[in-house]
Amino acid sequence: MTKPAAPKRHLPTSPFKAPIAPAPKHFAVGDQVTHDMYGLGRVIGIEDGTAALVDFGTAQMRILSPYDRMTKL
Repeated sequence: MTKPAAPKRHLPTSPFKAPIAPAPKHFAVGDQVTHDMYGLGRVIGIEDGTAALVDFGTAQMRILSPYDRMTKL
């Protein structure tokens, strides 16, 4: 297997714009979300920005930050 390439760094002298870093995801109680593994759900609790408790209908899961696999609808 090959190792994934490291992100390229932006040089201050470059004539091109610096890449925009993605904003951290923030969720609130009541937000409807989708998760890559668990599907559609609703946020029912937040733990100091470190985790979100999400009700997916069949199960309640504690999703840890960073929320790479979860998006807000």
